[in-house]
Amino acid sequence: MSETADLVAGRSRPRLALLLGLGLVLFVILTGLGTWQVQRLHWKEDLLATIDKRTHSAPLALADVEKEFAASHDVDYTPVTVTGTFLHQGERHFFSTWQGDSGFNVYTPLQLEDGRVVLVNRGFVPYDLKDPAKRPQGEVAGKVTVTGLARNPLPGKPSMMLPDNDVAKNIFYWKDRDVMAASAGLPAGVVLVPFFIDADKTPNPGGLPVGGVTIIDLPNNHLQYAVTWYGLAAALAVVLILRLCRPAKEA
Repeated sequence: MSETADLVAGRSRPRLALLLGLGLVLFVILTGLGTWQVQRLHWKEDLLATIDKRTHSAPLALADVEKEFAASHDVDYTPVTVTGTFLHQGERHFFSTWQGDSGFNVYTPLQLEDGRVVLVNRGFVPYDLKDPAKRPQGEVAGKVTVTGLARNPLPGKPSMMLPDNDVAKNIFYWKDRDVMAASAGLPAGVVLVPFFIDADKTPNPGGLPVGGVTIIDLPNNHLQYAVTWYGLAAALAVVLILRLCRPAKEA
C-alpha cells in the first residue's frame, strides 16, 4: 500500500505544480485588472470633476478657448461665446436621437468677422425635417451671437461598429470635422477653428433646431469592476490554498 501511495503521490506532484503555476498566473492577471480599474476610477473621477467645473463656469471669448486648445488640445465642455454669420447652405447633418426621437443634429458653419469658420451644432431636428426648406424660420440671417460648449474634435472613427459617413447624402454617423468642413462648400482656403461648438438652449426661431442637446452622462462603473476582479482573485486564492492543504489531509 505504501509503494502504491508513493507512486500516486509522485504522479500527482507535477500536476499539482502545474495547477498552482497556472493559478498564480491567473491570480496576478486578476489583481492587475483590479488595480487597472482603480486607476481608471481615479481618472474618471478627475475627468467628471473637470467637466463639472467647466460647465458651471462663465463663458469665455473664443480667443481664450483657442489659446487653451493650443496649449492642451482639450477644451471639452468649456463654455464659449462667439459672434458671426451662419452659412446655412453648408449645413451638415449628424444622425442622432433626442428624447426618444430619431433625427439629426444640425452642424452649421459660422463665419467669424475675421473670415474664419467654426462648425456649430445648432441642435436637433426630427428625421423628416432634415431638409432646411421645411424649417425656414430657423435659418437665421445676419450676424448672430452663439453661446455654447466647446467640443474637442475626434482623432478618428470612435468605433468600427459605426457605419461610414455617407457624405453624398449628407449623413454623418461620427463627427469627422475635416470632412464635414470640406463637404460644406466653404470658400477656398478658409481657416477652420480646430474644435466644434454645441449651442445652448437658447430657442431658435420656429423652434428648430432644438438647442442644448449636449449629453454629459459619462458612466463610472470602475469601482464595481475593481471589486469584481479583486473578488475573483480572492476566490482563486482560497481555491489554491484549499488545494495545497488537501494532500496533507489525505496523507
